Amino acid sequence: MGMNGLKRLFVPVDMTVGKPWEDIVIFTVPMLIGNIAQQLYNTVDSVVVGQFVGDNALAAVGSAGPILNLLIVLFVGISVGASIMVSQYLGARNREALSMAVGTSIVLTGIASLLVMVFATVATRPLLELLNTPESIIDWCTSYLRILFIGVAGCAYYNILSGILRGLGDSISALLYLLVASGLNIVLDLFFVAQMDMGVSGVALATALAQAVSALLCLRRLAKLKDLFELQRKYIRPFKNHMKNIIRLGVPSGVTQAIMSMCMLVVQSLTNSFGEMFIAATVIVMRVDGFAMMPNFSFGTAMTTYAGQNVGAGEYDRVTKGARQGTAIAVGTAAVIVVLILVFGRQLMQIFTDTPELVILSMNMMRIMAVGYIAVAVTQTLSGVMRGAGDTITPMWISMVTAVLIRVPLAYGLVYLTKTPELPQGNRACLYVSLLISWILGAIITGIFYGRGKWKQKAVK
Repeated sequence: MGMNGLKRLFVPVDMTVGKPWEDIVIFTVPMLIGNIAQQLYNTVDSVVVGQFVGDNALAAVGSAGPILNLLIVLFVGISVGASIMVSQYLGARNREALSMAVGTSIVLTGIASLLVMVFATVATRPLLELLNTPESIIDWCTSYLRILFIGVAGCAYYNILSGILRGLGDSISALLYLLVASGLNIVLDLFFVAQMDMGVSGVALATALAQAVSALLCLRRLAKLKDLFELQRKYIRPFKNHMKNIIRLGVPSGVTQAIMSMCMLVVQSLTNSFGEMFIAATVIVMRVDGFAMMPNFSFGTAMTTYAGQNVGAGEYDRVTKGARQGTAIAVGTAAVIVVLILVFGRQLMQIFTDTPELVILSMNMMRIMAVGYIAVAVTQTLSGVMRGAGDTITPMWISMVTAVLIRVPLAYGLVYLTKTPELPQGNRACLYVSLLISWILGAIITGIFYGRGKWKQKAVK
């Protein structure tokens, strides 16, 4: 990359000039580190409760995950919509529209935070009961989720404001602030759980406080970017046209997240039927999966910003060239991760638990799904291009098809078909086989619709 490339890591990236692959890598590297740091929030929670409280507490934190994801979909939508608008207005060099888009996003986030805080705090316990959460962990799940939802504004503003920073081409700032917050989260986790003996509630409180710090740091950084846009009071209000665009661009991503989370909830109910040991194994696998997915998600977000800036500048040939190069890099990275998981997976599982049976069970499940990360690399990068160009509908319905029509029916169908006197509940490995199949089909469908090129007609007006 050279010294010039390294220097560019520390300034907002203009992705409409230079070599596409270099722009994508320079933008992705700090964001990948940041995403890994964010994943540390949940992972440290799991490690701390698994080691200091026990396997049931580990299962409680994991069982809370799908509900948490379902109830923060509003923020996912606002973040995606804001990031796409910001990147396209930056590419078009439209300072006024950029200022209005940022201000509108800040107001919408506040409204969404209030709605989630009120609704989710009340709905948590009934949802957990609906999912047949075991009695042994339901109280822990409830207290964990309620504390996170009361402090949801920190999580919301970090996600939206860091999304805006990335849309502006500044992925390094979000990284630095998240590293600070991750370090704080680890210290608070150990203090609240190991010293104060607060258990699962302590883990939730640590996460909420750390996310609030990262949100404040992002807001401070945005206020300093006066050469790109104005963060003044007159712009911090809901502008009608920008609200419509954020909702138009963001709702499909929010709906996608909601549907994926609902499918996870449906599958979680099936997972719960196999008992606490399998729930705990699934938590461990999903934590490792979270890290394994990070490069894919990072490349996907990078491609959204890359496509957004270049579509805003009218550089469609450059978008196509970058899509090819970005996908190749993402697939190569995923292949390396698959090898690392297969070779060092057992050691990764042992970070979370000392129970030999749990380590073996987790590793067996991980082996089934590992190769699917290569397929997800294709899906994420090409979906990122389509979203950046303003076509958020196509990735939405592809996700719906793979989750609702493929993953869930396959999981339940295969489990049912494998029921025997020895396995009265069915073969639990089928949950992971169904996931692998849905990932592969998702990549094929995404490739077909990217190739048709209709996403080129969806730019923000």
